[in-house]
Amino acid sequence: MRKRRAEKRYIKSDPKYNDILVSKFINYMMWDGKKSTSRQMIYDCFDILEKRAKKPALDVFKKAVSNVSPLVEVRSRRVGGATYQVPMEVRHERRTALALRWIRNYSRDRKDKSMAQKLASELLAAANGEGSSVKKKDDTHRMAEANKAFAHFKW
Repeated sequence: MRKRRAEKRYIKSDPKYNDILVSKFINYMMWDGKKSTSRQMIYDCFDILEKRAKKPALDVFKKAVSNVSPLVEVRSRRVGGATYQVPMEVRHERRTALALRWIRNYSRDRKDKSMAQKLASELLAAANGEGSSVKKKDDTHRMAEANKAFAHFKW
Protein backbone atom coordinates (compact mmCIF):
# COMPACT_ATOMS: atom_id res chain seq x y z
CA MET A 1 0.00 0.00 0.00
CA ARG A 2 1.46 3.30 -1.07
CA LYS A 3 -0.69 5.82 0.70
CA ARG A 4 -1.76 5.86 4.31
CA ARG A 5 -5.36 6.03 5.31
CA ALA A 6 -6.42 9.59 6.19
CA GLU A 7 -6.52 10.33 9.90
CA LYS A 8 -9.95 10.90 11.38
CA ARG A 9 -10.46 14.52 12.37
CA TYR A 10 -12.42 15.21 15.51
CA ILE A 11 -14.21 18.50 16.02
CA LYS A 12 -14.98 20.27 19.27
CA SER A 13 -18.55 20.49 20.51
CA ASP A 14 -20.26 23.87 20.17
CA PRO A 15 -20.16 26.29 23.13
CA LYS A 16 -23.92 26.76 23.73
CA TYR A 17 -25.37 23.25 23.43
CA ASN A 18 -22.13 21.35 24.07
CA ASP A 19 -22.97 18.92 21.26
CA ILE A 20 -20.73 17.63 18.45
CA LEU A 21 -23.60 17.14 15.98
CA VAL A 22 -24.64 20.79 16.33
CA SER A 23 -21.03 21.83 15.82
CA LYS A 24 -20.82 19.69 12.68
CA PHE A 25 -24.05 21.23 11.38
CA ILE A 26 -22.67 24.73 12.01
CA ASN A 27 -19.71 23.79 9.83
CA TYR A 28 -22.05 22.45 7.13
CA MET A 29 -24.07 25.68 7.09
CA MET A 30 -20.98 27.87 6.94
CA TRP A 31 -20.30 29.94 3.83
CA ASP A 32 -16.95 31.57 2.99
CA GLY A 33 -15.46 30.56 6.34
CA LYS A 34 -17.86 32.78 8.31
CA LYS A 35 -18.37 30.49 11.28
CA SER A 36 -19.72 33.10 13.70
CA THR A 37 -22.45 34.05 11.21
CA SER A 38 -23.32 30.39 10.74
CA ARG A 39 -23.33 29.77 14.49
CA GLN A 40 -25.62 32.75 15.11
CA MET A 41 -28.00 31.56 12.39
CA ILE A 42 -28.20 28.05 13.91
CA TYR A 43 -28.84 29.47 17.39
CA ASP A 44 -31.59 31.76 16.01
CA CYS A 45 -33.07 28.74 14.24
CA PHE A 46 -33.04 26.76 17.49
CA ASP A 47 -34.82 29.63 19.29
CA ILE A 48 -37.53 29.60 16.60
CA LEU A 49 -37.74 25.80 16.90
CA GLU A 50 -38.29 25.96 20.66
CA LYS A 51 -41.12 28.49 20.21
CA ARG A 52 -42.82 26.49 17.44
CA ALA A 53 -42.37 22.94 18.76
CA LYS A 54 -42.60 23.73 22.49
CA LYS A 55 -39.87 21.13 23.04
CA PRO A 56 -36.10 21.46 23.52
CA ALA A 57 -34.59 22.43 20.15
CA LEU A 58 -31.78 19.90 20.50
CA ASP A 59 -34.30 17.04 20.74
CA VAL A 60 -36.17 18.27 17.66
CA PHE A 61 -32.86 18.62 15.77
CA LYS A 62 -31.68 15.11 16.67
CA LYS A 63 -35.07 13.63 15.77
CA ALA A 64 -34.95 15.41 12.41
CA VAL A 65 -31.45 14.12 11.66
CA SER A 66 -32.41 10.56 12.58
CA ASN A 67 -35.54 10.78 10.38
CA VAL A 68 -33.50 11.99 7.39
CA SER A 69 -30.56 9.55 7.79
CA PRO A 70 -30.67 6.88 5.06
CA LEU A 71 -30.00 3.22 5.91
CA VAL A 72 -29.29 2.02 2.35
CA GLU A 73 -28.21 3.72 -0.86
CA VAL A 74 -27.31 2.65 -4.38
CA ARG A 75 -23.74 2.85 -5.66
CA SER A 76 -22.64 2.35 -9.23
CA ARG A 77 -20.67 -0.80 -9.95
CA ARG A 78 -19.26 -1.64 -13.35
CA VAL A 79 -19.39 -5.32 -14.26
CA GLY A 80 -18.43 -6.50 -17.74
CA GLY A 81 -19.27 -3.35 -19.65
CA ALA A 82 -22.55 -2.72 -17.86
CA THR A 83 -23.08 -0.38 -14.91
CA TYR A 84 -25.33 -1.64 -12.15
CA GLN A 85 -26.88 0.33 -9.31
CA VAL A 86 -25.96 -1.88 -6.36
CA PRO A 87 -27.79 -1.29 -3.05
CA MET A 88 -25.43 -1.02 -0.07
CA GLU A 89 -25.72 -0.18 3.60
CA VAL A 90 -24.59 3.31 4.57
CA ARG A 91 -21.82 3.75 7.16
CA HIS A 92 -22.81 5.74 10.25
CA GLU A 93 -20.55 8.74 9.47
CA ARG A 94 -21.83 8.97 5.90
CA ARG A 95 -25.40 8.58 7.13
CA THR A 96 -25.16 11.70 9.29
CA ALA A 97 -23.20 13.58 6.62
CA LEU A 98 -25.92 12.88 4.03
CA ALA A 99 -28.69 13.83 6.46
CA LEU A 100 -27.05 17.15 7.35
CA ARG A 101 -26.32 17.91 3.69
CA TRP A 102 -29.91 17.17 2.61
CA ILE A 103 -31.38 19.27 5.42
CA ARG A 104 -29.08 22.16 4.47
CA ASN A 105 -29.85 21.98 0.75
CA TYR A 106 -33.60 21.61 1.06
CA SER A 107 -33.86 24.35 3.68
CA ARG A 108 -32.04 26.72 1.31
CA ASP A 109 -34.68 25.98 -1.35
CA ARG A 110 -37.58 26.88 0.97
CA LYS A 111 -39.53 30.11 0.67
CA ASP A 112 -39.27 31.97 3.97
CA LYS A 113 -37.96 35.28 5.23
CA SER A 114 -34.61 34.42 6.77
CA MET A 115 -32.32 31.41 6.57
CA ALA A 116 -32.94 30.70 10.26
CA GLN A 117 -36.70 30.47 9.58
CA LYS A 118 -36.17 28.30 6.49
CA LEU A 119 -33.97 25.97 8.51
CA ALA A 120 -36.41 25.86 11.43
CA SER A 121 -39.26 24.96 9.05
CA GLU A 122 -37.26 22.17 7.39
CA LEU A 123 -36.07 20.76 10.74
CA LEU A 124 -39.59 20.80 12.17
CA ALA A 125 -40.97 19.10 9.06
CA ALA A 126 -38.18 16.49 9.17
CA ALA A 127 -38.78 15.82 12.87
CA ASN A 128 -42.44 15.14 12.01
CA GLY A 129 -41.44 12.77 9.21
CA GLU A 130 -42.34 15.06 6.33
CA GLY A 131 -40.61 17.68 4.18
CA SER A 132 -38.26 17.52 1.21
CA SER A 133 -35.27 16.02 3.04
CA VAL A 134 -37.36 13.07 4.33
CA LYS A 135 -38.74 12.62 0.80
CA LYS A 136 -35.14 12.43 -0.47
CA LYS A 137 -34.40 9.67 2.05
CA ASP A 138 -37.51 7.76 0.99
CA ASP A 139 -36.51 8.11 -2.68
CA THR A 140 -33.05 6.75 -1.84
CA HIS A 141 -34.59 3.78 -0.04
CA ARG A 142 -37.03 3.17 -2.90
CA MET A 143 -34.15 3.19 -5.41
CA ALA A 144 -32.25 0.64 -3.31
CA GLU A 145 -35.37 -1.53 -3.04
CA ALA A 146 -35.90 -1.41 -6.81
CA ASN A 147 -32.32 -2.53 -7.46
CA LYS A 148 -32.31 -5.33 -4.88
CA ALA A 149 -31.77 -7.83 -7.72
CA PHE A 150 -28.19 -6.56 -8.12
CA ALA A 151 -27.32 -6.94 -4.43
CA HIS A 152 -25.09 -9.93 -5.26
CA PHE A 153 -22.66 -7.53 -7.00
CA LYS A 154 -21.71 -6.09 -3.62
CA TRP A 155 -17.96 -5.77 -3.10
